[in-house]
Amino acid sequence: MRHSLVSAIEAAELLRRGKLVAYPTEAVFGLGCDPRNESAIRQLLALKHRPPEAGLILIGSDLAQFTPWIGEVTTEQRARALETWPGPVTWLFPRAPGVSDLVAGAHDTIAIRVTAHAASRALCEAFGGAVVSTSANPHSAPPARSAGEVEIYFGSFIGGILEGALGGRQQPSEIRDLRTGRVVREA
Repeated sequence: MRHSLVSAIEAAELLRRGKLVAYPTEAVFGLGCDPRNESAIRQLLALKHRPPEAGLILIGSDLAQFTPWIGEVTTEQRARALETWPGPVTWLFPRAPGVSDLVAGAHDTIAIRVTAHAASRALCEAFGGAVVSTSANPHSAPPARSAGEVEIYFGSFIGGILEGALGGRQQPSEIRDLRTGRVVREA
């Protein structure tokens, strides 16, 4: 099945209906869903063959979109993250009580990023909140770098592909621990 490219508004509506959506990010195509929809998350994890304990990244267009997901942070910790945002740095924030293990995995943190990528930002703004963001590829396969590669990997299992180009970065986002500042995954 060949998907037509969809706008941010159309992609946001697909997310609200529990569908998976692929979208361009800074380096690779992401695969996402509504992080509040456990059925959609289970479908995403199964499609990628990703173990649930690994956890997922959430992207947003501003820090306020993560309010339901993050626990208590100090002013200094918040400032540390905001110095890098919007941008290609994912921070491990303390996990809020009640956050699903399907999102956070076996961690006491939640991985979040305020993206600088225009199409990803537009998606989060149209959706009105954070979106799950994992690379659009089956576990251990190379990440998709085009809409065509997304089609090859996932075909009819996704609701749509957001129009837009990749951001030109070669590596996925760096991941840092907010409590220590330590780099967990280099860019």
